[in-house]
Amino acid sequence: MVAYIVRRLIAAVILLLIVSAVTFAIFFVIPQIASGGSPETLAGRYVGRAATPETIKLIAERLGFYDPIYIQYLNWLKGVFVGSTIDLGTGIAQCPAPCFGYSYITNQPVWPDLLDRAPVTMSLVFGAAVIWLIFGVTTGVVSALRRGSIFDRTAMTIALGGVSLPIFFTGLVSLTFFSYFLGWTAPGGTYVDFAENPAAWAYALILPWVTLALLLSAQYARLTRAGMLETMNEDFVRTARAKGLTERDVVVKHGLRGALTPILTIFGLDVGLLLGGAVLTESTFSLNGLGKYAIDAITNQDLPKVLGVTLVAAFFIVLANLVVDLLYAVVDPRVRT
Repeated sequence: MVAYIVRRLIAAVILLLIVSAVTFAIFFVIPQIASGGSPETLAGRYVGRAATPETIKLIAERLGFYDPIYIQYLNWLKGVFVGSTIDLGTGIAQCPAPCFGYSYITNQPVWPDLLDRAPVTMSLVFGAAVIWLIFGVTTGVVSALRRGSIFDRTAMTIALGGVSLPIFFTGLVSLTFFSYFLGWTAPGGTYVDFAENPAAWAYALILPWVTLALLLSAQYARLTRAGMLETMNEDFVRTARAKGLTERDVVVKHGLRGALTPILTIFGLDVGLLLGGAVLTESTFSLNGLGKYAIDAITNQDLPKVLGVTLVAAFFIVLANLVVDLLYAVVDPRVRT
């Protein structure tokens, strides 16, 4: 087990380095190639729309865009780990580690903004994840055990509707009905820090949680049902019943455990992707998380902020896949070899 964990950790570190190289290429190399190798065009993405050509050229020099590509990458990677010094012309700005970028529009490092927005996104994702995992898996198991029943057909019909309806539609309908018409939930744009008031925190996020969970729990219900139907017909399940085990032990310890592998896979991917920014949900409910931060940065053409969110999202996806790999070893010991 220890050797398996070490292998997964080494693979995760290598993957992060590869992701960093790909991210650097997307934001620094490809734009220069697309613009005919012009560093000024790339620098213009850092200073917004109102900058003069002289300012853009000066920024390109100070950011090292005239250096060879590999030097630019090493300097950029060094800034992520040890920070960097930004020459603004009128003074020197420090971008402490981890330096995920420095916004020339707001004249602020990106990392503090990410730290400020991350609790909103994490609160949204983890609360919704608990709901969609519990309801999705439970519904899928019951539907599989009662295949063809009214509950099965009703649950799968609702699941199909949940998968089909986009989050911006269900979110706006939910806000209109539950918040503005009935007044049961908090209006959009409401967020309270958990440490300040846990009850108010949950009240402000309950509608975004349920709306986001509706979309994903439908997928988990269908996937769990399919996995359970396949697993409950396996020989080891029939053997467990022949040994005299209770139906509960057969379903939970043998049937559900055998169907968990694909569920763990998509759960890790879903959580990792959403931690990088639940863009549609945050925009619909006006929550100032990483997703809305990325949308605002794209609108303002503030490339360092977009780059920072991309790096954070990539880190969360790699981390989530690492956790899933480790959970595989618990669910199915065969993967340890």
